[in-house]
Amino acid sequence: MQKFFIHPTSIVDTQHIGQSTSIWAFAHVMKNARIGSNCNIGDHCFIESGAIIGHDVTIKNGSMIWEGVTLEDGVFVGPDVLFTNDRHPRSPRLAQARKRYSTRAWLSPTFVRRGASIGAGAIIIAGIAIGEFAMVGAGAVVAQDIPPYALVTGSPARVRGWVCQCGQPLKFQEGLATCNDCGLSYVKDADSVSLATRNL
Repeated sequence: MQKFFIHPTSIVDTQHIGQSTSIWAFAHVMKNARIGSNCNIGDHCFIESGAIIGHDVTIKNGSMIWEGVTLEDGVFVGPDVLFTNDRHPRSPRLAQARKRYSTRAWLSPTFVRRGASIGAGAIIIAGIAIGEFAMVGAGAVVAQDIPPYALVTGSPARVRGWVCQCGQPLKFQEGLATCNDCGLSYVKDADSVSLATRNL
């Protein structure tokens, strides 16, 4: 018995869909894409063969997830987010590029780590990693790795602050911060933030 929802106008060619996942109108999921359980795939999304979507992931309308992209558990992808998977693209049909595309060496994998969020209209350049619980602002162009818990905006995206696992901004004093919303505590060391081993 099917334990997930596929809208009748969507095109879903993969057999790898977890239970309680919903795929909405006009989405296209290609063969051999993998989607975990309890995911929500919005209208007009495109998920290519070889893309890997974890559990509890939300992908809003119009986003494009290409081969080589991995979204770990709990990731949020806003509307019209665009991933890429080739840092030096040519048409594979171009005679001068056929040798390059005769293997998969051109593919540059991208990883969005557990709990991270990507705002509407962001562009993610191939071959980078977005750290756990990081937050990418709307319209940002991400061309390099983003550390865990970082808030990044702009083009190119730069670190503007730090956020809690619940999404609220963190205010550090002498390298320590406690979230006013959920109570989790953090330690800041140079250019990185980590969860405190005990509440402050």
